[in-house]
Amino acid sequence: MLDDDRPRPSTRLRPRARLALRAAAAARWASQKTGRGKGSMIGGLIALKLDPALLGELGRGKRTVIITGTNGKSTTTRMTAAALASLGEVASQADGANMDAGIVAALSLHRDAKLAALEVDELHVPHVSDAVHPTAIVLLNLSRDQLDRVGEINMIERRLREGIAAHPQATVIANCDDVLVSSAAYDAPKVVWVAAGAGWANDSVSCPRSGEPIVREGDHWYSPGIDFKRPQPDWWFDETHVYGPDGFSHPMKLAVPGTANRGNATQAIAAAVTMGADPAEATAAAGTVGEVAGRYGIHQIGPHRVRMLLAKNPAGWQEAMSMIDQDAEGLVIAVNGQVPDGEDLSWLWDVRFEAFENIQVVAAGERATDLGVRLLYAGAEHTTIADPMAAIASCPPGRVEVLANYTAFRDLGTAMDRSEKGIR
Repeated sequence: MLDDDRPRPSTRLRPRARLALRAAAAARWASQKTGRGKGSMIGGLIALKLDPALLGELGRGKRTVIITGTNGKSTTTRMTAAALASLGEVASQADGANMDAGIVAALSLHRDAKLAALEVDELHVPHVSDAVHPTAIVLLNLSRDQLDRVGEINMIERRLREGIAAHPQATVIANCDDVLVSSAAYDAPKVVWVAAGAGWANDSVSCPRSGEPIVREGDHWYSPGIDFKRPQPDWWFDETHVYGPDGFSHPMKLAVPGTANRGNATQAIAAAVTMGADPAEATAAAGTVGEVAGRYGIHQIGPHRVRMLLAKNPAGWQEAMSMIDQDAEGLVIAVNGQVPDGEDLSWLWDVRFEAFENIQVVAAGERATDLGVRLLYAGAEHTTIADPMAAIASCPPGRVEVLANYTAFRDLGTAMDRSEKGIR
C-alpha cells in the first residue's frame, strides 16, 4: 500500500483481472441478448467473484471523488460528473448502483478515463476508499434509513469518521448544516465546508461525540462543553445564486426541483472545483442534469401526465413532499416493504402526511393498507388501490404526481415503460 492517497501510476492489468473483465463483458452481452437488462450488475458481480481485488486495479491511476450520504447520492453524483466533464472523460454510474459490483461495472466501462465520480453506499465508503484512494470525498447528509437492514445511524457516522481518518490526503467536501456529517469530517486535515441545508434534524438531537443535546440557534448549532460546532461554510447558496471562496458568485439554475437539490448542486460544484474545474463552468454543467435514473421523469399514461418522485426514508419523504404540486389532478403514494425498502415500515409515522389534508390521495403499493392507516390518522382524504397503475388510472385526467419508495418506484417505472411502448 502507498504511504499516501495519491493516484497510483497505471500499469497493465494482471491476467486474473483481464479474465474477470472478459467474463463480465460476456455476462453483459448475454443479459442484453436475452432481454434481461444492461447486465452491468451481473457483470460486476461475476468479475468480483473471479478477482476480489479488481476494484483497486480499476481505480489505479484515476483521480476519484466519492459521493455518499443517506439522500441525494445519485443526483449529486450526476451533477459532479457533469461538472467534471470539462476536465476529461469521467467514469461514473448512470443507474445509481452504489455497491462494489456497480462501481466495478462503471469503472470497467470507462477504463481510459482519468477521472471518476463514484456514488458509494455509506457503509461501503471505508473499503472503497481503501481500494481507489480518492482525491475527494463528498458527505451529503446522514439520517435513519432501513434500520432493520442497515443499523443505527451513529454507528454509520463512526465508521465514516474512521474511514476518512485513514485517508488524510483526501479533501472532504462536507455539509456543515448536518450535525452527523460535520462530526464525521470534523477532524479531517482538509475539509471544504458547504452550507447545503439540513431540513431534517430529528436524527441529530444529541451530539454524536458527547451525547449531550445539540443546541440550535437559527442556522448555527453547537454541542455544549466540547469543541464541536457548526463550521463556517466555504460554499453556500440562495434562491438564485451559488457562492464560494474568493468572492465567487454565479447564477445557479437547475433542471431538478427542490431546495435539497440546490444544496446537492452546491456540493457537486465544490467537489468539481476541488478537483480542478472552473467554478462558473461547473455551475453551468451541474444545472443541465435533469431526470436521474427515473427521478423527476414524466410519463404519458393514457389521459394522465405522470411525474415520478422517489423517497426512501423520513428525511427524503419530507423533502419530496415539498416538491409535490398541490394543484395536480391526482396524487398517488406507493409504498412497498421489500428488503431493499426496509421491511419495517414504522417510519411511516415519522412522515408528516398531515400536509395532504386538503388533497385527495390514492394509497398504493404492497403496503397500501399500512399507508392507508397512517393517512387516516393524518386526516388525509384517501382511497386505497394496491396496484399503482390502477391507482393512477383512478385519478381524474391530467397531471398526476406519484411519490414512491424504492421498489415501488422501480416496479412502477417498468410498468409505465411497458405501457408507453404498448407492451402487455
